[in-house]
Amino acid sequence: MTAETTMTFRVNGRECQVAAGPAERLVDVLRSRLGLTGAKEGCSTGQCGACTVLLDGEPVASCMMLAADAEGREITTIEGLAPPGELHPLQQAFLEHGAVQCGFCTPGMILSAKALLDRKPHPSDEDIARALVGNLCRCTGYRKICEAIKSYARSTRGRSKRVRKR
Repeated sequence: MTAETTMTFRVNGRECQVAAGPAERLVDVLRSRLGLTGAKEGCSTGQCGACTVLLDGEPVASCMMLAADAEGREITTIEGLAPPGELHPLQQAFLEHGAVQCGFCTPGMILSAKALLDRKPHPSDEDIARALVGNLCRCTGYRKICEAIKSYARSTRGRSKRVRKR
């Protein structure tokens, strides 16, 4: 049996120390040790994007990353985009454009889109398609997702204000 070690990283702006084994994946630590269930276990091979989180602002498949590799780094999950009871404007845009159906892929889609919009506030259709290439959705057909991202880019110009849930 391999001994657990204490790992320190920032999750959603807060420093966290977690005892975990050296072979534990980031998705498992986030879900089972920290109770952050927005990152979903989908394919377990890094192909579907359901487990996407932002690592130092870049989207990563947390099912393919060891938690130990996040040591000292900043992790943002869907739970960290806005305070409890509030929505980030990108989340609101997804709701308003019907880009949420079963919801399984939504956190990964939103985080991938957020990383794109942070880099490029006025993305082209091609930019959006490229940013979402690692995220699979079986419900929406992507059109509404792309519309939501474009709407957010137009309306906020990349600002990070928040809105209250209805």
